[in-house]
Amino acid sequence: MSTFPIPVAIIGSGNIGTDLMIKILRYSKCLQVAALVGIDPASDGLARAARMGVPTTAEGIDGLLALPNFADIRIVFDATSSTAHALHNAKLQPHGVRVIDLTPAAIGPYVIPVVNLDKHMQAPNLNMVTCGGQATIPIVHAVAQVAPVHYAEIIASISSKSAGPGTRANIDEFTETTSRAIVEVGQAVRGKAIIVLNPAEPPLIMRDTVYCFVSPGADIEAIRAAVQARVAEVQQYVPGYRLKQDVQFEHYGEDNRQNIPGLGWSLGTKVSVFLEVEGAGHYLPAYAGNLDIMTSAAVSVAERIAHSHVSGGV
Repeated sequence: MSTFPIPVAIIGSGNIGTDLMIKILRYSKCLQVAALVGIDPASDGLARAARMGVPTTAEGIDGLLALPNFADIRIVFDATSSTAHALHNAKLQPHGVRVIDLTPAAIGPYVIPVVNLDKHMQAPNLNMVTCGGQATIPIVHAVAQVAPVHYAEIIASISSKSAGPGTRANIDEFTETTSRAIVEVGQAVRGKAIIVLNPAEPPLIMRDTVYCFVSPGADIEAIRAAVQARVAEVQQYVPGYRLKQDVQFEHYGEDNRQNIPGLGWSLGTKVSVFLEVEGAGHYLPAYAGNLDIMTSAAVSVAERIAHSHVSGGV
């Protein structure tokens, strides 16, 4: 039977991978960073890892597989790109490690910790959707538990300074993956995702807007309570996650029907939720809440898997 701490590896020595490493080293009682993997020998992440006593390799996935301690590693985080992840996953799966995917590759099931992690605890590859998905899908799902969501649209606005090469290269995958997850995990009938790179100076923290269109007569107070409860759940692993204002409701009747994508001119209620995500500042600046929510959610998933390993559940 496994014992704590569970050895993990991180592929990707950029902002996300380095933030993951620091979060685990400083705060996790059940995970141990056994390797940080990159492809740039001069990266700040690899240099920091070496200073902190973490084994490193600049030889990518093959360098990880060749490390003397690789056989001990039980969980691997992939913080690279959707294209690279397909190769990494193919090489890792024969070794029986669990893979937590922070790219939009979506090889494994979409996972939002407060929504559906229990359902996918046995999956060999778990996809963390996107930063916008982690921030907004919990809200769509919360609304859907009270009233059917016919259409959900999310807008994730992030500082352009927090969008690195990986994020910019995966914009199409971001919108496609998030839109699918709004339906598959959030339980909306239809979903749409939009990402905005905000060039404002000084940089603004992540802001997210969630619109859900529900049927007439939905229980407004129950929806409001469900959203507030869900925000509190997410705050357990992302303390900087919060409502910007009270949940808003707009009612549409015969005289002011709303044109809903896929539904046409419809009666109903539009639920509007406005969020912001402030980063913890472990490695990334506080305005980079979009990156912080991804790393925080991924660590939360890994810790649940680690506890399951130790208890013999996985």
